[in-house]
Amino acid sequence: MSYPQRLAPALLAVLLTLPVAEQAVAGPWRDRLRERRTEQGGNELADLGAGSAQSCAEWSRKVDRLQARAQGRNPGPRPDLRDLAYGGQTRQTLDVFLPKAANDKGDAPIILMVHGGGWCVGDKAARSITENKVARWVPKGFIVVSANYPMVGDGSDALAQAHHIARATAFVQAKARDWGGDPRRVILMGHSAGAHLVSLVNADASIRRVNAVQPLLGVVSLDAGAIDVVRQMPNVYPFLEVRYREAFGDTESAWIAASPFHQIDRTAAPWLGVCSTTRKDEPCGQAQAYAEKSNDLGVRAQVVPQRKSHGAINAELGTPGDYTRAVEAFMASLDPAVARRLR
Repeated sequence: MSYPQRLAPALLAVLLTLPVAEQAVAGPWRDRLRERRTEQGGNELADLGAGSAQSCAEWSRKVDRLQARAQGRNPGPRPDLRDLAYGGQTRQTLDVFLPKAANDKGDAPIILMVHGGGWCVGDKAARSITENKVARWVPKGFIVVSANYPMVGDGSDALAQAHHIARATAFVQAKARDWGGDPRRVILMGHSAGAHLVSLVNADASIRRVNAVQPLLGVVSLDAGAIDVVRQMPNVYPFLEVRYREAFGDTESAWIAASPFHQIDRTAAPWLGVCSTTRKDEPCGQAQAYAEKSNDLGVRAQVVPQRKSHGAINAELGTPGDYTRAVEAFMASLDPAVARRLR
């Protein structure tokens, strides 16, 4: 990380503590720093008022404005197919990035990427979600799909969101042949809240069944917001408590229903859990517990700890280096057609 990148969070923290009159002057600088961190997939926990508990509605008002500015200045890659509707709700849309070379075999693997945002905010077009992944894998012959889904503010809690992602998955599988892809070679990938959602879709056979999801090739979870919600809820950062309760409710039965750890069975696909060793709520512990339970059931799962921030685990995937190679090694192990493209 460069010196300016290291300086930005510290400077933003100072600006957030300025008196109101001084903030009037500092406002443009503060907003630009927040935008820069948004562009880089920065740590949402540090960037947006970590000192006080905020509801999804309060948080989304801040994030949506900053994200719109960031995407206006530095848009991500242009999809070949934009805003395809997989359902009737406004946010039930996805973008598709296709390989340039025509694929007559119809065997292209598909990566379905699900953005994070605390089950409250986020967008499929965010540069940190698409840029490096599209640049890395589309030239290798992969189809990359980035999906939006209804948020808490739209009336969908985390469990309902998992059903939206399952519906998006079924849509992608149904359209795969039209795009030159193989519906049997769909890899779900998600970051933060999105990592929780793809893990839950994979773990819960009933969610897949009612949404007509065909068997998945594998799942890549990028620093999930929760894998065991029962274990997570008592350890949530204080300023996130309101949003987690909006997403998961107040009862243990609701937490169990939305927990990949508690829902996994032998029908799940292989799972890779990337986790940040720098987070104080210790996501690697949940990831490891899930992997052990999965392996005990005969479903392959592994954990890749990374000394990276929560945001960097998303934004840096696809850039050259050991981290991307570790994720690709898991992907290659899933299928020979995937392995050939990753050589």
